[in-house]
Amino acid sequence: MVPLLLVLLLALLLFGVGFAVKVLWWFAVIVLIVWALGFLFRGAGTSGARGRWYRW
Repeated sequence: MVPLLLVLLLALLLFGVGFAVKVLWWFAVIVLIVWALGFLFRGAGTSGARGRWYRW
């Protein structure tokens, strides 16, 4: 009975890790798209040169 519970617990843990990794992968793709769009559509600065689109 204990080995069966351990196998089920391991399967549940691996399923959770796989789901979390997939969610993080989609989050990384969304951040990359937002970064690329911000890089492409950044506005001109006060001196006429294209400035940074972020404020860091």
